[in-house]
Amino acid sequence: MAEIQQDVVYAKGSGRDLKLDLYRPDDAAATGTAVLLLHGGGWRFGDRGKMERFGLELARLGFVALAPEYRLLGEAPWPAQIEDVKAAIRWTRANAGRLEIHPDRIAVQGFSAGGHLALLAGGTPALAAFEGRGGNEAVSDRVAAVVAFFPAVALSVENQGPGIKPASALLGESATEAEAKQASPITYASADYPPTFLLHGTADTIIPFTTSLQMFETLQEKGVMVELHLYPGHTHEFVRLPSMLATVQSEIALFLKRTVVDPERYIQENLSLNMFAKGKR
Repeated sequence: MAEIQQDVVYAKGSGRDLKLDLYRPDDAAATGTAVLLLHGGGWRFGDRGKMERFGLELARLGFVALAPEYRLLGEAPWPAQIEDVKAAIRWTRANAGRLEIHPDRIAVQGFSAGGHLALLAGGTPALAAFEGRGGNEAVSDRVAAVVAFFPAVALSVENQGPGIKPASALLGESATEAEAKQASPITYASADYPPTFLLHGTADTIIPFTTSLQMFETLQEKGVMVELHLYPGHTHEFVRLPSMLATVQSEIALFLKRTVVDPERYIQENLSLNMFAKGKR
């Protein structure tokens, strides 16, 4: 049974407290790893309460789950949203002892607009333009892994091709192409990018699955450990279906165990038991 703690203050923004909800596992199941859950809603809607089922499922699987609010566009313009996410990451690392996690085992999992923020956080540790002043400024905001459901990965003013989000949706009508590029997660794909898991339904008409495919191919070219799961026939927000949520979170848990919790165990298992992997690393 998960321990739930609501309305934990993690930072300040726009003159008010920013809060998160905390879901903690039983000690026997704990992995020493935290996952921040970032809700969707086009950067304009949604709230951290939408993450409860995911938080409870992650806690059941042994992870400390944190669902932070972030300021929406109606309250604060970009880049307040990514600043708040980074403040939540820093707070989590600063409170690693209290949370009983390893400070280097912090992942982010986001949905739609939250997936965009998760990917952006993964690629921009210590980027001054996105750091903000939400608190714990001296603490690193680097994450160990990223999980993104049906995320926006590229914004543009000039190019409105398939899978490219109009920059105005996030940055307003006066956005420049340079600002759009700065706010696009794919801009930051590099060999230093953390392990990444992308999940998308092929029938998604809100954000086409080709966006995740593009991010996957770009990260793979950089040599990043990246995984892509496509779900044929599923639309946006498919993961909330009762038949999907627990199964998909179990897949994510395995990914996090392989990349963050104990990667050496899985490497050794493969080398020892897989006849095609023996002698290779």
